Amino acid sequence: MYAPERQQEILRLAREGGRVDVLSLAERFEVTAETVRRDLKALDQAGLVRRVHGGAIPAGRFDLEPDLSERESTAADQKSRIAQAALEELPGEGSVIFDAGSTTGRLAGELPLDAKLTVVTHALPLAARLADHPGVDLHLVGGRVRHRTRAAVDAWALRTYQEINADVLFLATNGLTASGILSTPDLAEAAVKRALIGAARRVVLLADSSKLGQEHFARFGHLDQVDLLITDTGLSKDDARAIEAHGTEVVCA
Repeated sequence: MYAPERQQEILRLAREGGRVDVLSLAERFEVTAETVRRDLKALDQAGLVRRVHGGAIPAGRFDLEPDLSERESTAADQKSRIAQAALEELPGEGSVIFDAGSTTGRLAGELPLDAKLTVVTHALPLAARLADHPGVDLHLVGGRVRHRTRAAVDAWALRTYQEINADVLFLATNGLTASGILSTPDLAEAAVKRALIGAARRVVLLADSSKLGQEHFARFGHLDQVDLLITDTGLSKDDARAIEAHGTEVVCA
C-alpha cells in the first residue's frame, strides 16, 4: 500500500472511531510505528487530523465534548484499573470529594461496603451510585445541571465548595499536558474544578493515558496543585518523569 492510500485509510478510521493510535495502526498496516507517525504528521499538516499523545483525532473534534455514556465506554479496562488503585487513597474515616467523570464514577462504584466516609459531589450519576451505600454520609451539591456531563455548575455549586475542607479530592480532567496544564471544554465545568482543588487538603487526579497531550478550551489547574496522578501503563517513562518534575507523584495501574 502506498503512503497516500494508507493515509486515506487512517483518516477514514479516525473519522469513524473518533481517534486512532500509533501502535494499532502499525499492526494493522504492517509498518513501523515511525512510518505511522510520519503519516499522522502529514495528515496533521494538511489540517485533516490533530496529533494527540499516542495517536490522532479528526480535525474539528478537538473540543467536541463526548457524552458521559460515550466516555464510560472508552478505555474501560484502564479506568477500572485506575479506580482499583485509587481505593488505596481513601481515608480510613474522613471526607472526600468526587469530581464528575467516568473514572471517578467507577471509583464510587467500587467503594467497599464497610467504608465510613463523608462524600461530597456535584455529579448526579455518581450520587445515585452512592445513595444506598450504608457507610456513606452523602452530600449532593446543587446548581445548574449540564446535560452532557450530568454535573451541577455555576454559582450555587461554587459557593458550596467554598465552604468545604475535605481530606481528599478525586479529580477528573479532559486534558493534561506534559507542561502541567489541566483543561476541559466547558468554562462552567472549569470553574467548579478550580473550586474543588481549593476545597481539599490532598488532590488525586484520575486520568487514563489518552488524556495526556490534549489541551481544551478552558484551563482549570496545573499539575503543581496535584499531589498524585493515577493513570494506566500506557504512560511512557519519559512522560511520567515530566509529570513528576512538577512535584506530582505518578502511579501507573
